[in-house]
Amino acid sequence: MLRPIASACCQPTRVHYIGQICISLRTLVLFRGVHTSRKKMTLNLERKSKFQVPDGLGTKVKPEEVKRFMIECMLSVGTSKAHATQLADVLVAADLRGHYSHGLNRLEMYVNDIEKKICHGGIEPTIVKESVSVALIEGKQCPWPSCWEFLYEPCHKEGKRNRNWLDISKSNHYGIAGWYAMLACKEGLLGMSFTNTSPLVAPTRAKHRCLGTNPLAVAAPANNGDSFVLDMATSAVAVGKIEVQRRKEEPIPEGWAIDQDGNLTTDAAKGAVGALMPLGGPEITSGYKGYGLSMMVEIFCGMLSGGHYGPNVRRWMSTSAEADLGQGFVAIDPSFFAPGFTDRMSDLMDHCRKMEPADPSKPVLIAGDPERAHEQKVKEEGGITYHINQIKDSR
Repeated sequence: MLRPIASACCQPTRVHYIGQICISLRTLVLFRGVHTSRKKMTLNLERKSKFQVPDGLGTKVKPEEVKRFMIECMLSVGTSKAHATQLADVLVAADLRGHYSHGLNRLEMYVNDIEKKICHGGIEPTIVKESVSVALIEGKQCPWPSCWEFLYEPCHKEGKRNRNWLDISKSNHYGIAGWYAMLACKEGLLGMSFTNTSPLVAPTRAKHRCLGTNPLAVAAPANNGDSFVLDMATSAVAVGKIEVQRRKEEPIPEGWAIDQDGNLTTDAAKGAVGALMPLGGPEITSGYKGYGLSMMVEIFCGMLSGGHYGPNVRRWMSTSAEADLGQGFVAIDPSFFAPGFTDRMSDLMDHCRKMEPADPSKPVLIAGDPERAHEQKVKEEGGITYHINQIKDSR
């Protein structure tokens, strides 16, 4: 039995009617229609699409409809149109590329932060200090995507090139790291992106959380629109993937997380309250390398920016304090180095793709290939398919 949801999308004191598919601001949710003086925020869904998730009924939504809904949700809690649009672009891109943990799944967090006024939807970031090639930005706790333009701002000034390194303090969750690296790549640049996050990862040999999942991304252009796009957490897995498994009521692979007693677990619920493992898992399978990479990202982000770092970052999904994340971004123009960069990129990528696979049914791929395939699938099927439990999650 579905029950009313109290949110900015509906008033809990109003009468609900069966048959309306609607989405609350807390997250994507299927519930009864509502009479309210405020404009209803509904998402037009197509049920039983032929593009099904492998393990159950999917609900297909056109990307432009998802974007419209996200913008409307963010506007309703006081976010500026520019910030809302920039944020929606990042979140929709995540779902388009198959990173469902970082798309619509994250809308609730942004809405909660704006409602609690620990993220400021109408404030603009400012430059703290800058040189010809680097800049330090204070994000002012605004939705992070609005800060990205500072990396390219000098491009619009006569006689100046883009900055090469940007660090930001007082920032927020910025979606998929690859989005920002890809923006640089589309300009013919080699792009890199890093962020620290809430402490979710137990360092090698530790029992409890201390570091974030601290993702990093690298995108490099090749010929004919091809590119290398590495987008990865320095933990064994992004926390959103454990959230997705818990929502689907499915186990997680061993090596993703430990429980509160420090033991490896395949129970998504126990892993969610325990700690993630660093990339590589336990020490015996080289988890210390992921631990080192996480520290590297922390240096680039928390240390250089002056933002919070490690255990000082607020607890995951907490709305009791500002996030104050640090982020780092790099844009390198290959033309300042040896000629033929894109030719060599294409040569190496094509060589790897053409190698004989150990399993004939699984061809060798380049980082970014699975995401491109997913984008093409969405295009062919006419919409993004969400798991039905994403719909039911806030009943």
